[in-house]
Amino acid sequence: MSAVDPEPPPAAPDPSTSSFVTIEQELTVLIRRARSFSAQMSREFHPDLEPGAYAMLLWLDDAGSARMTEMAAFFGIGKPTVSRQLQLMEKLDLITREVDENDRRAQRLTLTENGAALVHRARAARRDSFKTRMADWPEEDVDRFAELLGRLNESLGRPTA
Repeated sequence: MSAVDPEPPPAAPDPSTSSFVTIEQELTVLIRRARSFSAQMSREFHPDLEPGAYAMLLWLDDAGSARMTEMAAFFGIGKPTVSRQLQLMEKLDLITREVDENDRRAQRLTLTENGAALVHRARAARRDSFKTRMADWPEEDVDRFAELLGRLNESLGRPTA
């Protein structure tokens, strides 16, 4: 007669894993909503701009000026895609191209006065929208959330081993 080993009891759920499931789910929702929000903001910014072009203008505002290759690398898209977007932005008087003093073969992109004014107005409207949507949040929660988002972006920006 052989003894049958009883099955071990089910393991208790790992709370850290459950938190990562929630993080993954909530970030998925956030990304979907952010894309929708960005598409809406880009249409309001200019009806001919794609959401990707709007993101490029925001990035260029932060960078001050940049080469097209830097922009393509940052967004992880090809130079032809960036070039097509830049042509439209230039036609709409949102950006200007100037010869790069460090490499006369290259061009530096900067926002025009008109482009900068529109970007700053759009950013203010976006912040106002966040303020309205989060008006019922305690100030400490908003501060903590901002801090945690910064930490998350820092962590996500580090290369993985």
